Amino acid sequence: MGWFWADSESATSATNAAASGAKCPVDHKAKASTPAVCPVKPKESKPTSELPAVCPMKKDGDNSSGVSDTLNPLNNMPSFISSSKLPGQKLDLPTDRTFSTIPRGEDEDEGVWEYPSPQQMFNAMMKKGKGDGIPEDAVESMVDVHNFLNEGAWQEILEWEKPYESLYNKAPRLAQFTGRPHDLSPRARMYLQLSKIFPKTFNTDPPFDRHDWYVLRSNGQGGWNQVRYVIDYYGGPDDEHGMPTFFLDVRPALDNVTNAKDRMAHWLKPHWDKAMGKVDE
Repeated sequence: MGWFWADSESATSATNAAASGAKCPVDHKAKASTPAVCPVKPKESKPTSELPAVCPMKKDGDNSSGVSDTLNPLNNMPSFISSSKLPGQKLDLPTDRTFSTIPRGEDEDEGVWEYPSPQQMFNAMMKKGKGDGIPEDAVESMVDVHNFLNEGAWQEILEWEKPYESLYNKAPRLAQFTGRPHDLSPRARMYLQLSKIFPKTFNTDPPFDRHDWYVLRSNGQGGWNQVRYVIDYYGGPDDEHGMPTFFLDVRPALDNVTNAKDRMAHWLKPHWDKAMGKVDE
């Protein structure tokens, strides 16, 4: 997966994007979870492992190469990618970019994060040599998958942040992020080891991508605390309609005692609710 949204200096409102609750990477029957289904047609989708790990940023425009070598510090990705059609390109790919639902930066005036257009994604793939073998008519589907998964990840983060949002009456925001597709998280490594013993319970395949998101949480004093979240992206089996499914393992990183307590409380809550008879019908 690896792609993430583009920065926008003027984005101030968000469209309603399709979002699905993030799910754990273990067998969904064991955890009574429902996989997030990709919102594109199967024939248009590509294996998630082929999705490139790059991210266009900043304002639209053009330059000689189409991709800037300057990296944006918020995501360590190129600060500029052109929306111009490439020489030899057969299809006209959309150049419109979609607003996410995710607030960006510390100030409300910074608006929301913005997703790359299909043309920007295609330009970046070709520039980085990752476009070979990917049909032009599959690029829009790749953007749909990218947007869908990241919206789902944010919805899961909002569930984690609910206690703090209620306590301080202030919603969280996303400060920055980084893709780490080649770095297995400690939990992903643990699941892989457990899958050798319990292959019917744990996913036997590693995640196809990993992101670290740096979320701003109100400190109750007019400022923010930064909380790192780790997100592992797993591919699941096709559903009964042949649609690809995905599972997202989203949790705060074990960087401090507060995050450790939150993870313990998050794990214990369903067991406590079940013991108290609070089971969803």
